Amino acid sequence: MTTAKRDTYTPETLLTVAVRVFNERGYDGTSMEHLSRAAGISKSSIYHHVAGKEELLRRAVSRALDGLFGILDEPGALRGQAIERVEYVTRRTVEVLMAELPYVTLLLRVRGNTKAERWALERRREFDQRVADLLKAAAADGDLRADVDMRLATRLLFGMVNSLVEWYRPLSADGTDEPADGSGHPDGSDGGHQLAETVVRLAFDGLRTSR
Repeated sequence: MTTAKRDTYTPETLLTVAVRVFNERGYDGTSMEHLSRAAGISKSSIYHHVAGKEELLRRAVSRALDGLFGILDEPGALRGQAIERVEYVTRRTVEVLMAELPYVTLLLRVRGNTKAERWALERRREFDQRVADLLKAAAADGDLRADVDMRLATRLLFGMVNSLVEWYRPLSADGTDEPADGSGHPDGSDGGHQLAETVVRLAFDGLRTSR
């Protein structure tokens, strides 16, 4: 039976298991033994795919970061007025968070204790800064209220979006909630698009000028 598992295990399925365990136990609280038991394969089999758990962490957060930074290269993030672009980026960020929930959850929980974590934090700050720059540009255009502190508005926006990882749970195929670790994926029946639109409305209906 062990041989069959080794034959069918792939780096992608191993990564899925690792992310689930990291989110359940915390990265620091996860050992290679924990990963081995969760995957149902030997530690030597894991080392056949990766150098260690830090490589798994970097692969996982890279997947989340690639999804987020990819948004910034989409036409909706590059064209039009700054207010339209920042609303687009916010909407798509929510959609990427829902589509890559366990990976984004892990990204938001890294603490900077390892080289991979520090790299992830630096990249995350870079993404946040680019969104903040869009908000500033929209304010400079006169499309956001002048009586709102943009630094505070930026923190509140990020706080609202990032808090989704703590409570959003996609529905499984049978209509029930997926496991609390967020290891499932949206199946299109959970109102994901509506959630993204609601976040944008709640954030920007209060920030936009009335003109």
